Amino acid sequence: MPQTSQRSPVSPVSRRSLLRALGGTAALGTLAGCGVPAAYVKPGDRAAADVSASDHKLVFANWPLYIDTDDDDTSKRPTLDSFEKHSGVTVDYTEEINDNDEFFGKISPALMNHQQTGRDLIVISDWMCARFVRLGWVQEMDRAKQPHITKYLDPQLLSPAFDPGRKYTVPWQSGITGIAYDRRRLGREVRSVSDLWAADLKGRVTLLSGMDEAFALLMQGNGVDITKWTADDFHRVCDQVEKLVRAGQIRRFTGNDYTKDLVSGDVLACQAYSGDVIQLQADNPDIHFVVPEEGAELWSDSLMIPNLARHKKNAEELVDYYYRPDIAAELAAWVNYVCPVPAAQDVLADSKDKDTAALAANPLIFPDATMRKHLAIARDVTSKERSAFAKRWNAIVGL
Repeated sequence: MPQTSQRSPVSPVSRRSLLRALGGTAALGTLAGCGVPAAYVKPGDRAAADVSASDHKLVFANWPLYIDTDDDDTSKRPTLDSFEKHSGVTVDYTEEINDNDEFFGKISPALMNHQQTGRDLIVISDWMCARFVRLGWVQEMDRAKQPHITKYLDPQLLSPAFDPGRKYTVPWQSGITGIAYDRRRLGREVRSVSDLWAADLKGRVTLLSGMDEAFALLMQGNGVDITKWTADDFHRVCDQVEKLVRAGQIRRFTGNDYTKDLVSGDVLACQAYSGDVIQLQADNPDIHFVVPEEGAELWSDSLMIPNLARHKKNAEELVDYYYRPDIAAELAAWVNYVCPVPAAQDVLADSKDKDTAALAANPLIFPDATMRKHLAIARDVTSKERSAFAKRWNAIVGL
């Protein structure tokens, strides 16, 4: 494990949580997913009086274990502390987001009723960001006041289908959904999605349980361009997975707990996130991460400013601060996901700490040109598709 990080290599918290479309927030999820007119907020009704100039603070909601902490005092967050010193803005930082749908259920009543959420900045996965953007629940950022984002944002992350030009969202960190496997225990290489269905992996494979997390890689295994997949492509994947479940090929469907199965040896290969595998490799170098020959999904967890936020300018300043290459490098060295600021690679490479400098050469943090050719951002599930798709997927998974 890099000396810059003190967190557990097997994180119990998923930053790409499983979809619970039929769970406790189903009513709200269905309402938003269907784009009910009453839930939509027009552009002119999204902003509140900004008190940033007189009230030097902001409230920032994020996921647990998703920001750098001091090795000797975990209550300190070096990059956030440096922002406060640089800007004079006090940040009320909360680690309250544990699940995309759960958080949606927490703040959607306020947003659909044109009320403040009490938060100036939030981080959620892009597939959920798409819902917020379509519903008009987030404010457009002023890029004229964010020169670092304009200059340094990874071009491959610049224009997702739901937010062309990233007007409303800015990646906090990115990652790759690919395949992890134990090379020593399996005794061979895994190169493609189809390799998961080999006889020697029967009952020793897991897939991710969340529809939004799982489907893209499986489609890529079928040769589908995930930037423009169709309903037929989705149902073909479901047909295949159903057969694999019946045949006993798939052991189970998981959240981030796939890491425990892989470490124990109960599972030899699984659908996995790049950042998790970097952490696992620190303890077991036999665990490999593969971007399949057919391709893998590049995703982001993104920053957004919700409607009626009272400290919009302060929030925009913080977002831009994290796009300074030196700050992005410090964060990347701790979280080990794909850094959305490619220029941070040179900063890490120049580090006097050997372990930190080595991170600059890790393609799972800074994908090289060869890997990038195999990465794509999947188009998100639309509001019209979501209900029927989630119903079918959840029936397969057992949610």
